[in-house]
Amino acid sequence: MAVKTQVENNYLEFKKSSIHNYGAYAKKPIAKGVRIIEYIGRPLTKKKAQKELEDGNGYVFTINKHFDIDGSVEWNPARFINHGCETNAESDILKDRVWIIATRSIKKGEEVLYNYNYDLVDAFDNPCNCGSEQCVGYMVDVECRPKLRKMIAKRDKKKSAKAKK
Repeated sequence: MAVKTQVENNYLEFKKSSIHNYGAYAKKPIAKGVRIIEYIGRPLTKKKAQKELEDGNGYVFTINKHFDIDGSVEWNPARFINHGCETNAESDILKDRVWIIATRSIKKGEEVLYNYNYDLVDAFDNPCNCGSEQCVGYMVDVECRPKLRKMIAKRDKKKSAKAKK
């Protein structure tokens, strides 16, 4: 079942995803470098954005040192693009606007994925379900993955030691 969005997009359709709830799928082939969709929302001060994040809003996107945007609004279909550990798109900020841009050619029907680039602070609160061979189990920035693997090993070692007691 496809999601009807208020904003039409030439490149994407939004429907059920095996990764999480709904996802964004290519309506037609998308060439590398194409601006697929703009991630839009209501502007937030850094203070308000922090409060939104603390309240569990995972759609806040950093724009610059003064403002963020809240993409949880229903008129932002880009909120349906899922995180993936093997991506075909990335976010890029151009003149305080967030764009999702193809990093390689994307085939018609393929799910569009980008890395949410979360840090390690709340890593264990953000499980990843992308299923790729590169998946570390949590939605973190690529640069955080080696440290996350060490954190997972340490956590698992503690669990194992507790289970033996």
